[in-house]
Amino acid sequence: MKLHLDGKLALVTGSTMGIGKAIAVSLLQEGAHVIINGRSETTVNATVEELQTLGTVYGIVADLGTQLGCDRLIAEVEKIGVVDLLINNVGKFNITPFEQTTDEDWLDHFNVNVMSGVRLTRSLMPSMLKRNSGRVIFISSEAGVKPMPEMIPYSMTKTAQISIARGLAELTKGTNVTVNSVLVAPTRTEGSIEFFDTVGMSDPEVARREFFSSLGANSLLQRFATPEEIADFVVFLCSPNAAAINGSAQRVEGGIVRSIL
Repeated sequence: MKLHLDGKLALVTGSTMGIGKAIAVSLLQEGAHVIINGRSETTVNATVEELQTLGTVYGIVADLGTQLGCDRLIAEVEKIGVVDLLINNVGKFNITPFEQTTDEDWLDHFNVNVMSGVRLTRSLMPSMLKRNSGRVIFISSEAGVKPMPEMIPYSMTKTAQISIARGLAELTKGTNVTVNSVLVAPTRTEGSIEFFDTVGMSDPEVARREFFSSLGANSLLQRFATPEEIADFVVFLCSPNAAAINGSAQRVEGGIVRSIL
């Protein structure tokens, strides 16, 4: 299937690893130009160097958990060009008993996972509406509709992303701009691997067995999704082929949410 993304400029936040990096790769393979973002100059530069054989790729270092970082990213993006595709992927999570969470934990999750997308979309979406063309995608999670008691601050932010995406989509009525969220499955990324390592489950099969016999028991997939499986669907949503999908929370969560809607 041809996705008609040649020459489109995409900004993928949090794209030096995991799902974000996989989205960047898939976009490049479809002919899009991609802006890589991360907090570390070392990892951003390394990712740009790795991916430049696939197409036109740029790198911008910015901490999107702050207003200053978002402003810096926006200013650097304007030097590159006009963004056609905004993928709000950057995020953080940790597993903490609710009674041990602090105000700082909640605010940090909210600033990184929610406000980064709000700030960037607020800046970049008006141009899309003016040009009558563009895509905004929020990378949410199954936790957004099935909050996890071990990760309540994270789950809250994922619910917020779904609501924000739907509200923003209402502003696109009658245009060729779409805004959607994607509810991703538990995915085997560098972050999840690091977590399982810290709890003594460095063996991938042990981690899979333990997770899907407890928190992931409802999953129909019964394994962790790969970043590439998530990325390919996200890139489809970026394409003109997905023009009729707007204001939706698209489920790519392996059937872990036991619901028909």
